[in-house]
Amino acid sequence: MITTLLVANRGEIACRIFRTCRELGISTVAVYSDADAGSLHVREADTAVRLPGAAPADTYLRGDLVVAAALAAGADAVHPGYGFLSENAGFARAVQDAGLVWVGPPVKAIELMASKTRAKELMAAADVPLLAPVDPGSATAADLPLLLKAAAGGGGRGMRIVRELAALPAELTAASAEAAGAFGDGEVFAEPYVERGRHVEVQIMADGQGTVWALGTRDCSLQRRHQKVIEEAPAPGLDDGLRRRLHDAAVAAAQAVGYRGAGTVEFLVSAGGRPYFLEMNTRLQVEHPVTEAVFGLDLVALQLRVAEGGPLPAAAPPVPAGHAVEARLYAEDPARDWQPQTGALLTLEVPAEPGIRLDTGYTGGDTVGVHYDPMLAKVIAHAPTRTEAVRLLARALERARIHGPVTNRELLVRSLRHPDFVAGRLDTGFYDRHLTALTAAGAPGEDAARRLAATAAALATAADAAGGGAGPARLGAWRNLASRPQTRCYRAEPDGTEYEIAYRTGRDGTPAPGTGERVLAARPGAVTLETGGVTRHFTVTTHADRVHVDTTAGSYTFTALPRFTDPAERTEPGSLLAPMPGTVVRLAEGLVPGAAVEAGQPLIWLEAMKMEHRVLAPASGTLTALHAAPGLQVEVGALLAVVQDAPAEAPAHQEETTR
Repeated sequence: MITTLLVANRGEIACRIFRTCRELGISTVAVYSDADAGSLHVREADTAVRLPGAAPADTYLRGDLVVAAALAAGADAVHPGYGFLSENAGFARAVQDAGLVWVGPPVKAIELMASKTRAKELMAAADVPLLAPVDPGSATAADLPLLLKAAAGGGGRGMRIVRELAALPAELTAASAEAAGAFGDGEVFAEPYVERGRHVEVQIMADGQGTVWALGTRDCSLQRRHQKVIEEAPAPGLDDGLRRRLHDAAVAAAQAVGYRGAGTVEFLVSAGGRPYFLEMNTRLQVEHPVTEAVFGLDLVALQLRVAEGGPLPAAAPPVPAGHAVEARLYAEDPARDWQPQTGALLTLEVPAEPGIRLDTGYTGGDTVGVHYDPMLAKVIAHAPTRTEAVRLLARALERARIHGPVTNRELLVRSLRHPDFVAGRLDTGFYDRHLTALTAAGAPGEDAARRLAATAAALATAADAAGGGAGPARLGAWRNLASRPQTRCYRAEPDGTEYEIAYRTGRDGTPAPGTGERVLAARPGAVTLETGGVTRHFTVTTHADRVHVDTTAGSYTFTALPRFTDPAERTEPGSLLAPMPGTVVRLAEGLVPGAAVEAGQPLIWLEAMKMEHRVLAPASGTLTALHAAPGLQVEVGALLAVVQDAPAEAPAHQEETTR
């Protein structure tokens, strides 16, 4: 019987596993890097063990340190969560060799499924439908488009789509190098790329007595950089025959490797409804909560039960009920190539409504760092029908209060309300087609709504200056006379639109906007306005120069602008600034002051939050200054280099690829 469990992971998944352990009376042990010393998963564990260092390779990927931590803390079992060492057969073996219980599948099953090429051979023998592999060395134009994939690992790393035969050699080299860097294995294989395919998977759970459950389907087609963003169960629009075929194939895959525990068999379903095996994830999935909601199960509790040698509760799984949808809330800017964001997460509050579940590794006051995945939380909605679940999730996200780094919250809300998503027209190219529209500013009424929010921000600030609304407002050392209009300027984040708000302060101290809205209440943290006969409430929170305005219809972030521009903020033309905090990992060959560079040439590579970002030359010219060097840690906005003598200046920009 397991009495003390160490979770060899961090963040949201560690917190989620601890929650089940508390319900089962199991003591918990966390491991943490120096960067995670104050993290939520450390605070929630009964005991915590430090892994010195910050980088994953020095901490969470050090299986020897994790096993030593488990022994030092008196744990008798290890749960790997997902990512990091969760599908590492060597780590699973080391855990067992240390006399600890491994909460995961048999080592042999992990080994057999660790390589996608070997896994496909096994699945072919088990009559699981597959895409025919393509030999890159003999590929022709008729084989295009091709998908290159790393044989080891996942998460979109080492993956490339090739649409032109001439690009194949270079893409093979790049995919292999990326796979080697991410997983220590540069093996890459090729298969046909299915246009407009759907990513559909089957959750399985197996015990040591021969029972295998197929726990329905999940659709995970909405992806960015080949990583999932929105998932749901059951997968919509599949006929009964296709569902049975997927279930049967998943069970056959599990039986072929003697599987035990929780796992997921992933398929690509073509536009014509043909399923093809992709891979088997020998671990718990990020999206497991939607299956839990629909089947009324705790998959972590079942993992622990099976690890203790117990059987599944019945020969067949429970009958599913309703529909569940999950959205991954990331600290990233979808409008700027999904650029990860960092900094203080000041507030994270999601409405605790019936049918809403929040899985997170953060609370307000935590810091989002540069070392790990930018996912802040998962928000899950469960309702009797898909329509109700989608509507419930969109509304919960819309009403959430999230103050701090830029997030993908607005994209999630718009995606859930997009006509194609609402109708269940899903495929992995959803964001390729719709991202520009989904992230565009200027939707009907958007500018008016933001201006009204900026007005509320100005009135709340004025009320604060007036001592909460009692007496004339005071700004600094100057008394605002009722006859003199005042102005405040705000820049909307992240798109930079500026708003100038004018108002007068009455003799009773109540500020009145110059655009005619009726002020029903104005306090430092709350403003109520009536416009066009409609009353609206605004919650206003100020952190330094950032102002967050939350309403029931959306949230807005502004930067309060000074009346005069600080000359020190100006940068000389051709300056290349760090787009985010990170570490310089390499420079272009021969990059020294005086070197000639071409417009668009990659000059500097930064690594942050599991992503590699290339900083490109803004224009052709001469490198006149270089402040970057490999290993240098930089803050956002740091001056990396200067390119001058260019025929035309353009702002530096960056591209990003998964690591």
